[in-house]
Amino acid sequence: MLCVDEKSQVQALARTSPVLPMMPGMGERAAHDHVRGGVTNLFAAFNTADGTVISSIHRRHRAVEFKKFLAKIDDEVPGDLEVHLVCDSYGTHKTPAINAWLAKHPRFHMHNTATSSSWINQVERWFAFITDELIRRGSHTSVQALEADIRAWAQRWDEDPKPFIWTKPAEQILESIGRLLTRISGAGH
Repeated sequence: MLCVDEKSQVQALARTSPVLPMMPGMGERAAHDHVRGGVTNLFAAFNTADGTVISSIHRRHRAVEFKKFLAKIDDEVPGDLEVHLVCDSYGTHKTPAINAWLAKHPRFHMHNTATSSSWINQVERWFAFITDELIRRGSHTSVQALEADIRAWAQRWDEDPKPFIWTKPAEQILESIGRLLTRISGAGH
């Protein structure tokens, strides 16, 4: 099972001065200005069993690039395994070209998450890690430099991958959601 998504429009920002770390009594400081160096798009497939990630970087974010990413997944996952992809309902995942590709690759099975349920897709947590550890505070003078850093970060991740383990059983999560819905809908008042 692979949780698949794209982190689109990742900006290569060259900061005009370095980010200054927190010090006793003073928060982290960063200049408000930067020089834009372009954007790139990160495609990732997070393996829920072992935490490894298949990733690919493309300058554009269309069905053409998503199809190339599916082909990369097909190459990297052993041929005797079924491939279950958890994806959101973004349009590029459902185009005629993608549907035709999936029809020619019957070992692939798409499972779309419901709207507003991105928290279910574990690759989103992986994107949060790369954002926190590399992108948010990074300074990249070009798209090429950003892409090289993303590739290096992803490679380091796969050297010591970490699967995400939910600690609450589904019943407890659903009960909590039920209580929230009751509270916000005003039921019982």
